[in-house]
Amino acid sequence: MAGRAAAPTSAPGNPTEAEPGHGDPPGTDALVAGCCRGEPQAQGALYRAYRSQILGHLYRLLGGPHDLEDALQDTFVEAFRSIGKFRGDAKLSTWLHGIAVHIALRRLRSRGRQPREAAVDESALAADALQARTVEARRQVARVFAILEHLPPKKRVVFVLHEIDGLPLTEIAQMVGAPQITVRTRLHYARKEFFRRVAQDPAFDGYEIPVGGAGGDGDDGGAADGNGAGGRP
Repeated sequence: MAGRAAAPTSAPGNPTEAEPGHGDPPGTDALVAGCCRGEPQAQGALYRAYRSQILGHLYRLLGGPHDLEDALQDTFVEAFRSIGKFRGDAKLSTWLHGIAVHIALRRLRSRGRQPREAAVDESALAADALQARTVEARRQVARVFAILEHLPPKKRVVFVLHEIDGLPLTEIAQMVGAPQITVRTRLHYARKEFFRRVAQDPAFDGYEIPVGGAGGDGDDGGAADGNGAGGRP
């Protein structure tokens, strides 16, 4: 994955780079106002502040570097086009991630229903939030992505957001624009299909699966059929 962009330092009120899980940085309101006015400096600062976070988000949703840069560009083009619709009732990061989710869904659907083998990009995987420490661990992560290629796009996205990114169901529901009960149902069936395939794949024998949701919002962190996200069913 591409490296982190340097945080802007020259313009007053510019936020530092947004960190996943830490909400929006200081100065975000002024930055949004500048983007609404179409100021290139504000747009550049927003891009630099959120690029790394959105890039990692898209990497996990898409399952590797395929289409990654195009999806990143599409996300920010749509964000700048729609920034006037941002009302501040959610975090800017949640709003941006929601755009990235819809961009990723479009690209996943365009692939068709024929699963492809996930590309093993060693340097990108090493820099990803999964923090794979060894070559074998990185290969195991690639196998997880390969299994995700078999899931329908909507179920896959919810699975990645909850089990890999660790987001709560309430925030996922905001991102995908669906009721929380719908998100919970998609997650249940995604887990069921994922762990069914894991159980049939000898490559996972003896390994702990590198996924695990954050729980919360009344979610128990495991599927209703008893297959938790921490290992083989």
